[in-house]
Amino acid sequence: MLFKQEYLYWLAGIILFVVSFMSFKDKANPRRLTTGLFWGMYGFIFFIGDWTLHLVQCITTASSELVSSTINMIVGSVVIVMGLIAGFGGVKLGKYSQLSEEKRKQSAKKLGNRLFIPALIIPIITVIGVIIFKNATVAQWMFGEGNHSTLVTLFSMTIGCLLGWGITLKITQDSPLQSIQESRRLLDSIGWAFILPQILATLGLLFTKAGVGEGIAYLTNHYVAVNHKFIAVALYAGGMALLTMLMGNAFAAFPIVTAGIGIPVLIMQHGGNPAVMAAIGMFSGYCGTLMTPMAANYNIVPAALLDLPDKNAVIKVQIPTGIALLVVNIFLMYFLMFL
Repeated sequence: MLFKQEYLYWLAGIILFVVSFMSFKDKANPRRLTTGLFWGMYGFIFFIGDWTLHLVQCITTASSELVSSTINMIVGSVVIVMGLIAGFGGVKLGKYSQLSEEKRKQSAKKLGNRLFIPALIIPIITVIGVIIFKNATVAQWMFGEGNHSTLVTLFSMTIGCLLGWGITLKITQDSPLQSIQESRRLLDSIGWAFILPQILATLGLLFTKAGVGEGIAYLTNHYVAVNHKFIAVALYAGGMALLTMLMGNAFAAFPIVTAGIGIPVLIMQHGGNPAVMAAIGMFSGYCGTLMTPMAANYNIVPAALLDLPDKNAVIKVQIPTGIALLVVNIFLMYFLMFL
């Protein structure tokens, strides 16, 4: 086996450590210590993995359960400290050795459409890599035994990103260090929202383990007139949108709302079509995605990348669309699910 997924985590950790070091040295940043600590702790999390468990077991006589729980507690404590740093405004912008706005415009005009080449290289290389590594023999040689569909995609995308980075340096005639400075600027601009997808994915697992779906099922059956199909459909679609707004991820909301309302009420009680429910239900969740800052990748990050003065500008524009789509989804589900 030549490639493991943890190598990608280590690469991300190294980049974050470099960003952290630069932040510590940036005296123009009023919160350089906390900013550097935030990104350094985030980088530390990427280095914690199976190898940590094996290493500790080799040098101690502790059981694997004890070591695993201790490592989990350490990572959890790091995340809590990161949350405190972010909550108290500890991640701030600094100085990034940028060109003046006038020179940036001149450079963009000079480079023209060549600026799009690195961005196009990434998906092209990813697709080519996936096609090449679909060959079972090649995949087994590179990644070992097993189903590696996700790993193949991640590996191909990594190669595409590295190649795109090299082409960017060639086109712009800039230094690798400046590209890291730009990465630091983007990370500082996005701030705490950058780690939100990982936190929300974990939150979805916690909700499921805590039995939130069962609680929703109990409340629905005892306090809502779900014997009426339209009310049940509206509750399911609206619940998907609302929980997605709270969790920032329709995939995390789907198993909870489906376990609480979809399966017991729409399918078992009313005999609805599960395929229609799943498809339109997920679409209803995406309506919630349009209307929440918790969906940071879609709503907060673009505002930061575009330097919009209002961080919620994207959400404000999307709210009418999200509400309109949700209403349409409710009627579509009602008319199509029970055919």
